[in-house]
Parts: sequence; C-alpha cells; structure tokens
Amino acid sequence: MFHGKSVTVIVPAFNEERLIGRVLDTMPRFVDHVVVVDDASVDGTARVVKRRARRDRRIVLIRHEGNRGVGGALASGYEWAARRNSDIAAVMAGDGQMDPEDLPSLIGPVARGDADYCKGNRLFTGEAFEKIPKIRYLGNAVLSMLTKIASGYWHVADSQCGYTAIGSRALKTIPWKEMYRDYGQPNDLLVRLNVFNFKVVDVPVTPVYGRGEKSGIRIPVLIPRLSWLLLKRFIWRMKEKYVVRDFHPLVFFYFFGALLFFPGLLLGFYLFIYWLFIGDVTPLSALFAMFLTVTGLQLLLFAMWFDMEYNRAGHGSTNGHR
Repeated sequence: MFHGKSVTVIVPAFNEERLIGRVLDTMPRFVDHVVVVDDASVDGTARVVKRRARRDRRIVLIRHEGNRGVGGALASGYEWAARRNSDIAAVMAGDGQMDPEDLPSLIGPVARGDADYCKGNRLFTGEAFEKIPKIRYLGNAVLSMLTKIASGYWHVADSQCGYTAIGSRALKTIPWKEMYRDYGQPNDLLVRLNVFNFKVVDVPVTPVYGRGEKSGIRIPVLIPRLSWLLLKRFIWRMKEKYVVRDFHPLVFFYFFGALLFFPGLLLGFYLFIYWLFIGDVTPLSALFAMFLTVTGLQLLLFAMWFDMEYNRAGHGSTNGHR
C-alpha cells in the first residue's frame, strides 16, 4: 500500500530472461501486486519469473500464447488491475530501464488525487541528452511534438516514456481492448485520456541505459508509422471531443486552416519549381499561393491555441518528491 492506496505494477516482458530478475528483485515493498505479462517470449523469461514468484507472493505471471505487442501486453495487465480494483496501476518495463526509486514520485500525484495519470519525463534533467541514444532522443522530440497536437496535452513532453501510473477511475474507463497494440501505445492512450478529460501530469524520472537492454525500436520506421497513427487519432479526438461530446468552433479553424494551408503550400512549391526551371511566374499566382498559406497557417495556429486553452485544466506538470 502507498498512502492507503493499493498499487499494482505491470511489467510487460518479451525475451527478457537476462534482465527481468533484476526488475523483480528491486521492486519496492509498498507494491501490492507485480503482474508480469510474458508476451510469448521464446527464451527463459517465464522460468525466471516463476522462480521469483515462489519467493515473492506478490508476483503474478500472465502468459500470451502469441505475441500481441507491448500495447497488447499492457492491455492484459491493465485489465487484470481493473478486475482487482487496484487504486493505482503503474508500468515498469522488463528490461530494467526504469529506476524503482522514481516510483514513489510517479504514483504520488495519483495517490493524492492530484492527477488521473502520471507519466515519466526523462527530459527534465540535463542527463537525458547524454544518456539517451541520440537517434532515439531526436525521434522522441519529433513524436513528442506530434503527440502534443494529437492528444491536446500541450504541456506533456517525452511522450514515448513508458514509465507511467494511472488511477482507478481512468483505469476502469479506458477501453483497453481497443488500445493500439504496438510501440504507439503511450501516444494512443494520451489521446483517449484527453477525450475523457482526465488530468495528466509529467513527473521527472531518471533515464537508465547501458544495462544490456536491446531495443527493438527502429526510428526511421517508427516515426512515419506513428505519425499516421497520430493523424488518425487527432481526427478521432476532434470528432469525439468537440463534435460528439461537446461543441467547440476550433474544429472549423482546424478544418479551414488545413483546407487553405496545405494546398497553398503545394501551390507555392509548384510555382517555385516552375520559376526555377521554366520561366517567370505571374505576381497574381504568387500572391494567391501566399494568401492561402498564410491564412491557413493563422487559422491552424488559432485552433491550436483554442485547444491549448480548453485543455489547460486537464494537464500539468509536477516536480515530484522522493
């Protein structure tokens, strides 16, 4: 128990035979349940977990017959926690990249009722740029910006950090079976949380690398795939939050902004290429392309500002205390 709240820690694991033991051995004592979801590992992950479970009765093993992806593993863990009426469900990866000393800071705002969902932010400290591999740091920055737009949580950064904690109300509201099943799970979840107006805060956590973990993330493949996912989730959020559940004119700003900006940008690019390789461009054509682009950009920026203001009460950040 933590401040009178029951705590379940979900540990998704795929082929983590070498590192899962360290994660389980360092689990804080206030944690009530440790749910390891073995996502069809082909190594000895399940054997290591079973051995630890004989010594630690808090440990529960869930095994998938087929690989469902990290999002699918988390969905199984969240559903288990919801059925057991856990007050807080936190996530710690099976590869040892999450410092257990940060767990009290992470679940603190949820336990106090100050937040519905807390996520770790590895970028608060100056250590992040030195510790996180540069290509992953760059990819994280791009995806964090896109996630801000798609989710409406404009003050939340480090969107790819999977070190999270969720309260019972949100835990029982989110339809876990519908959640995205791959590495875009944190991004998808943020969009869904925003539609239900849950409060999300960032908490500083320590980036941990160099313990022998092997990442399956390929940034050049991941960014285009998640960008497409975020575009779809953004459109879905606009419909669900600002049309179906409530109405806000920002949907018109986004719609007409996109309708003017992107054609204007394409027209401007076409005219530039035409001028570069063929000949002169009429001033009227150039002015028309500029009008479309500038007007569309202004509408999009207004829409973002409206979205930011509307969601200001639903997110924030906390420095946390250990």
